[in-house]
Amino acid sequence: MDNTQLENVLRRAEQALDAKDSALIRAVFQSYVYVADLVEDKNTSIRRLRQLFFGARTEKTDAVVGRKTDKLAATPESGTAAETELAAGKPAASKPDEADMKPALQGHGRNGADAYGGAERIEVPHPSLSGGDACPACGQGTVYEKAPGVLVRITGQPPLAAKIYQLQKLRCHLCGQVFTATAPAEAGSQKYDATAASMIGLLKYGSGLPFNRLEGLQGNLEIPLPASTQWDIVNAVGANLAPAFAELIRQAAQGEVLHNDDTTVKILELMGQRGRQDALTSAEAEGNDADQRTGLYTSGVVALRDGQRVALFFSGRRHAGENLAQVLKLRALELPPPIQMCDALSRNLPGELQTIVGHCLAHARRQFVDVYDRFPEQCRYLLEALAVVYRNDAVARERQLSPEARLRFHQDASQPTMQQLHDWLTRQLAEKLTEPNSALGKAIGYMLRHWDKLTLFLRQAGAPLDNNLCERALKKAILHRKNALFYKTQNGARVGDLFMSLIYTCQLNQANPFDYLTQLQRHTDELAASPQLWMPWNYCAALRER
Repeated sequence: MDNTQLENVLRRAEQALDAKDSALIRAVFQSYVYVADLVEDKNTSIRRLRQLFFGARTEKTDAVVGRKTDKLAATPESGTAAETELAAGKPAASKPDEADMKPALQGHGRNGADAYGGAERIEVPHPSLSGGDACPACGQGTVYEKAPGVLVRITGQPPLAAKIYQLQKLRCHLCGQVFTATAPAEAGSQKYDATAASMIGLLKYGSGLPFNRLEGLQGNLEIPLPASTQWDIVNAVGANLAPAFAELIRQAAQGEVLHNDDTTVKILELMGQRGRQDALTSAEAEGNDADQRTGLYTSGVVALRDGQRVALFFSGRRHAGENLAQVLKLRALELPPPIQMCDALSRNLPGELQTIVGHCLAHARRQFVDVYDRFPEQCRYLLEALAVVYRNDAVARERQLSPEARLRFHQDASQPTMQQLHDWLTRQLAEKLTEPNSALGKAIGYMLRHWDKLTLFLRQAGAPLDNNLCERALKKAILHRKNALFYKTQNGARVGDLFMSLIYTCQLNQANPFDYLTQLQRHTDELAASPQLWMPWNYCAALRER
């Protein structure tokens, strides 16, 4: 229905109904117009509208186009029929081995004893036998040691437990002198020890549990822990851990591949009239255009080098590219420009600092996923073409190929498919098979405009396909935003960035973040003197050498 029809219906309704019912009918009609305009203005499909209301489902090819078939369906006349069989047009060398394509065997889904690395292990000897004793069953043989049997027993406890040491006191009835028992060494000198701070930091910045929610949980378990006390603890610990964060930034600057992107954040101190005034003052002092920027962002930077991964988070008014530029200023001059993976937004670029820029293939692919309902055949062709590339990349990871070997493999296995895809995309617009201003036409135009950067993995050793590594890192910040909603001050945001960076870097390097944070607190002097020896991938070696 157009607006004229709606207005005619509304006029008739107003004549037949009272004012209250007429207002209700008009509100319903206005909602309809708004939704219709939203779909038209965004140039998207009902699929996209469902995502806005109910959230996005998985974007895997099987979920979008259905179960995979041996051959692609022929594209409609609006597209082309030349590439009906993607696999047939792919050279034999590009097809993964049958062994690589076999599905992994399904296990029972239970964790074995080796999975409990943090569990206390208790040796239980046999009550009557030891190695070398005579066999009590046959009386002729001797028994020998075998691998021990294991029993896993899991108990519950509050996130933060407490012990109360009751020190006996004695008083002389004559002179009044009081004698107090000496506290045991394990009691320590502080009420909240290093493990308490580590647990609070992990729950808050690693798992998104707000301070007030942890306060309620601890209160229910009769071990009170006020939210204000939790903040005092992590704020004090953050100052001690600052050298580790600074070293992480320096290590990231030397990375061979750097991923970056950002998401929104709320920092109350920087919002509203006061925040705008502070931004204006800062802009005048620094001589930049930050006074016109009202947005607040958490930028994620993930750096890869020599098998090590560093995750950094920065919250404030700077965009991802500006934060990346601050990191790269610490890069050694003798190192070549790093590979940078991001989406096509200009704000992700680090200004004058040189990088080898590659754009995220998943971002380009997502535009076709969003319009699949409206252009199923064309989108199916592209999605299954890119599925070949991602399958080849998975094979390269399984074979643990070096960056140079991975590049050659992609050139042999993926380049023919990508060239066919480029020809198909070009033909859609050149032969007017797709309307350029349609949602599909804009998705095609985006891929063609950024084709060189989207296919950097075919020319540059070590270039990734997409920016999913950084997207996963930003889920830490998004989880915190969904649960805690905001930071109150800029200092609170800095503390959050520090803990998130240390925690997620541990997870990327298969290190125990609880143990890591605890050891850093217990060795603050050594950390300040040699922070490079106390990174998540080498701090255990530093502990052994003490």
